[in-house]
Amino acid sequence: MKRMLKRILVVLLVLILLAVAGFGVLYAGRLRTVNSIEQITAYDDYNLYRMDVKYDYSIDDVINYGITDNQSMIDAILKETLPLLPVHMKAPNYGCSAFATVSDRNILMGRNILMGRNYDFKRDTSAMLVYCTPKDGYKSVALAALDNISANQPDISMAKKLACLTAPFICLDGMNEKGVSITVLTLDSEPVNQSTGKQKIFTTLAIRLVLDRAATTQEAVDLLDSYDMFATSGRDYHSLSLMQAAMPACWNMTRSRRPPAALDIHAGHHEFLRLLCLQGDSQTRKCIYGHGKERYDAIMEVLAMRDPDGDIPADIAWKALQAAAQDPSPNDVTSNTQWSLVYDDTDLTAQIVIRRKWGDVIHYDLNTNEIDG
Repeated sequence: MKRMLKRILVVLLVLILLAVAGFGVLYAGRLRTVNSIEQITAYDDYNLYRMDVKYDYSIDDVINYGITDNQSMIDAILKETLPLLPVHMKAPNYGCSAFATVSDRNILMGRNILMGRNYDFKRDTSAMLVYCTPKDGYKSVALAALDNISANQPDISMAKKLACLTAPFICLDGMNEKGVSITVLTLDSEPVNQSTGKQKIFTTLAIRLVLDRAATTQEAVDLLDSYDMFATSGRDYHSLSLMQAAMPACWNMTRSRRPPAALDIHAGHHEFLRLLCLQGDSQTRKCIYGHGKERYDAIMEVLAMRDPDGDIPADIAWKALQAAAQDPSPNDVTSNTQWSLVYDDTDLTAQIVIRRKWGDVIHYDLNTNEIDG
């Protein structure tokens, strides 16, 4: 009897050790990832952080989970990023302004393709600069709103740090090593939940797909067209994608590859500008532009100051973002600009400002994954 009990205890011990070892292997890369979290700014409770993703995630596994609604989206993300550990996460809401343009460099160097973007949302949030180097994809940098995972101060506990493992799948804009950048903006239309028989993806997973797998804007459009879309958080969305050697392409949840005609602007030779100022809340729609016309007008007023026969330099792009930035307003969900940035798809660099701190520009280089504050 004692011999049998010893054998049972040995088997149980072996099983426990195997389980511990398996857990260690499963979370080794994840622990290296959370240990890479670094605070970049020191303003108040809401700051810019950075994180290098060092674990192997699978976009296909997230898609294959079976996404039908907000809860299944959350379950899919958590199953992939935090297996065996329960972490609460809510579906993100957001509003924003964005534009893409050409910046005149010089005759020898050619021209830079720029994307300017404001992320506007009434609740204050910290931002996470997420650097990904997937084995089967392109390296990229992207920004995630940490308030969406209740981790505005990720360094105060291990639980908050572990929540940040979901960041690759909740990014709101980004740029990859091929010079493809993408951002998402909210629309005033009805949320889309397509069911044409294709596998279904959700709003921010579309951004991760493009960053990891698209080497051109056309590849981004074709990639997104190959899936059905579920628009999260009770809103509809629009994506703007562009690359260094091509004109911008637009894609929204209803499969149209362009925004309303009133928001398309062509000016000057060899210049293409796509301006999006589509904001949320159907109760405050204005004119034919929808909620956000005032941001459109503010940006256009600044851009009109450029040489009519020339391109738009980065400093004018920044002035346009400042003109469209929003102060806090508790009654407007798309007020309160949380971050502003300019992605340079040619040089693979980014300039970032957090919460309208215009005098404090953070410079990031995707080529080296280095920050120069």
